[in-house]
Amino acid sequence: MLSEWFWLERLWLPVNVTWADLEDKEGRIYAQASQLYITVPIAVLLLGFRALYERVIAQHIAEALGVKDKIRLRVSNNPILENYYMTCSKQPSQENVRGLSKKVSWSERQVEYWFRRRRNQDRPGVVKKFKEASWRFLFYFCAFLGGLLALYDKSWFYNLREVWAGFPKQSLLDSQYWYYMTEISFYGSLLFSVAVDIKRKDFKEQFVHHWATLILLSFSWCANYIRIGTLIMLVHDAADIFLESGKIFNYARWENTCNGIFILFTIVFMVTRLVIFPFWLIHCTWVYPLEQFEPFFGYYFFNALLMLLLVLHIFWASLIIRMVKKLLFGEMKGDERSDEEEEESQEEDNHKHFNGSSNGLSNGH
Repeated sequence: MLSEWFWLERLWLPVNVTWADLEDKEGRIYAQASQLYITVPIAVLLLGFRALYERVIAQHIAEALGVKDKIRLRVSNNPILENYYMTCSKQPSQENVRGLSKKVSWSERQVEYWFRRRRNQDRPGVVKKFKEASWRFLFYFCAFLGGLLALYDKSWFYNLREVWAGFPKQSLLDSQYWYYMTEISFYGSLLFSVAVDIKRKDFKEQFVHHWATLILLSFSWCANYIRIGTLIMLVHDAADIFLESGKIFNYARWENTCNGIFILFTIVFMVTRLVIFPFWLIHCTWVYPLEQFEPFFGYYFFNALLMLLLVLHIFWASLIIRMVKKLLFGEMKGDERSDEEEEESQEEDNHKHFNGSSNGLSNGH
């Protein structure tokens, strides 16, 4: 009963269109929901290829560009502070710092210093960030080229009204099939690897974005919104190429190249995500379908997901504008979304060196 309710034709398809109309016949091939199962093994293969790429290829690229991790001094072994760090909080309040200082017979400054260094110890190194960025750059670059090859000779690439010509009875093409399966598998692999990937300040927004993208692509596949789906994927991949390549050169400390790519990224992001996406693609899905059929649940659901993505784009645009201001005023410092390493002040360093032999926070650790 649940399955019958879920696949009700009035939820997915326009009035007077049935699932029988979308069965393979008369030389036409249609997308089927069962075909989405293949994205799971493809996602696993992508994870395996990513691990191999990061360990072998990306590692050599990092070494060639001189990308190295900072040498981090490790904290002294203190079971009381370590237990608090792992079970209670990584950033204790001043009151808790006061209590801990009494337990371990350290000054409050020494306890604060221990926690600061312990947090830095857990932060991912620049090499790991470089590997992740280079992997995503490789995928987005290949996906964008593949999307162009799949769409450059299609009429709806140049005339958006052609997106809905004959909808939903639009035959599935091999290029569309592989474009969709690869993109869905990639975003699925991002969800699989979320536990080990670097967590940034916009982690929650990224998580929502990945789920919204997966639901959007899966729904568009089942409801045969494939033409507009390929255009949406192409538009989104364009800016991500510059984003990840900018990170690569940032980690390699190629400052001028990084700044130049960041300017290109800003332009491409604003044009594709805040102009083409809402005023061309969402307009195409919001206005043109009503010229052919009455609105139905799938129509509203699809557009609601697009609006959710647009809200996320606006959020990221605010971060980008903040970064542009910092770049213009000479305050640009890495990725605005990154969890930056906390600096150790000279006063703390001198204090640590002076008292190192007595409290276990010496340079030897």
